[in-house]
Amino acid sequence: MKKILSLLTVITLLFTTVGCSTSDDNNVDDSSSGNSSTADQIENTAQTGTWRITYFYDSDQDKTSNFSGYNFTFNSDGSLVAVNGNNIISGTWSVTNSSSSSSDDHHFNVHFLSPNNFEDLSDDWEIVSTSSSKIELRDVSGGNGGTDFLTFEKN
Repeated sequence: MKKILSLLTVITLLFTTVGCSTSDDNNVDDSSSGNSSTADQIENTAQTGTWRITYFYDSDQDKTSNFSGYNFTFNSDGSLVAVNGNNIISGTWSVTNSSSSSSDDHHFNVHFLSPNNFEDLSDDWEIVSTSSSKIELRDVSGGNGGTDFLTFEKN
C-alpha cells in the first residue's frame, strides 16, 4: 500500500507537470512540481495562523500521532514554535530554492534540536503542494531511498 501511495504521488506530479504552464511574471514558478506559489507566497502562507500536522510518514511508519495536539507557528523571523498546552518546542524554518538553474526546486526547511520526535521533522523538505490551508512536503532519503511525507494543515 505504501508503494502504491508513492507511485500515485509520482504519477500525479507527472500529470501536473504536463498540464502546467510557466508564469508570465518575474516570480519563481513552481508549476513543474505541482506548486504555483513563489517562495514569498509560501512563506506568507505559512506565517498566517497556526498549523497542525495531519500526516507524517517517516521510515516506513505513520508517526502522525507523535504530534497530536501540537499547534505550529511559523514566524517571520525564521523561528518555529510547536505548542501543546505547557509543552513548547522551538525550532527554525525557511523556504529556499536549492538550485539557481531550476525554478521548481523549492524546499521547506525545518530544524528542531530536540526532543527526538521533533528531530524527525528536521529536514529540507521538497514542497509538493501548497494552498491557503495545506502544505504538503516530501523527502527522499539518501541512505535507504525511502520517501517521507509531511503535511501541515491550517487550524
